[in-house]
Amino acid sequence: MAVLVALGAFLMTLAGGWTAHRVTDRRHLVLGLAGGLMLGVVGLELLPESLEAAGTEVYGVPAALLLFVAGFLLAHLVERLLAHRQAAHGGEESDGRTPEVGLTAAAAMVGHSAMDGVAIGAAFQVGGGMGAAVAVAVIAHDFADGFNTYTLTSVYGNAHRRALVMLVADAAAPVAGAASTLLFTLPEPLLGGYLGLFGGALLYLAAAEILPEAHHAHPARSTLLCTIAGVLFIWLVVGTAH
Repeated sequence: MAVLVALGAFLMTLAGGWTAHRVTDRRHLVLGLAGGLMLGVVGLELLPESLEAAGTEVYGVPAALLLFVAGFLLAHLVERLLAHRQAAHGGEESDGRTPEVGLTAAAAMVGHSAMDGVAIGAAFQVGGGMGAAVAVAVIAHDFADGFNTYTLTSVYGNAHRRALVMLVADAAAPVAGAASTLLFTLPEPLLGGYLGLFGGALLYLAAAEILPEAHHAHPARSTLLCTIAGVLFIWLVVGTAH
C-alpha cells in the first residue's frame, strides 16, 4: 500500500517540475513562488515535525534546532566551497552562480523526497489512518518539491537536460523510500534530526539565494504576492493534513 501511495507522489512531483518549466517567461514569479513554498515547508512543516520527533535536548537546546542551524551553516559552507573551487580553477559561473550549487541543492531535495517515501512507509507500519494522513501531506507538498527541484537546478545555470534528470530522480525517490521500509524500521529521533538538518539547508537556499534573485531584477508587487501565496499554500496543506 505504501508503495502504491508513493506513486501519487511521483506524479505530483513531475507536475510541479513541469509547471516550473512552462513558466520560464515569468521567471521572477516562479522564483518568488518557489521561495514562498520553501519558506512554508521549513517553517510550517519540517521544523515543527523535527522538534516533535527528535525530542532530546543537547545542553539546554533541542537537538532538532541545533541540527537546523547546522544545516543552514552547512548549506552556506558548501556554496562557498564550490564557488571558491570553481573560481580557483578558472571555471565560469552563470550570473555569479555555480551550477554545482544547484546540483547539490537538487540532490538534497532528492534525498528529502526519499525520506518522504520512508515517512509514508513508516506511517503505514503504525496504522492505515496514520499512513493516509502522512500520505496526503507528502503528496500535496511534492508538487512544491518538484517545482523547487527543477528551479534550483536551472536557476544556477544548469542545462535543461540536467534539470529534467534531477526532476525525474526527485519524482522516483519517494517510491524508492517507501519500498525501502519493507526492509527496516526508521527510529523516530533519527527522522526528526534529519528533518531539522534539511530544514536549515532549505531555509538558507530560500532566504539567501532564491528570494533575493526573485526580487532583484523584478521588485514587483506580483513577485511578493507569489511568495506569500507559496507560504499560504503550504499552510493550507499542513492544516488540511492535520
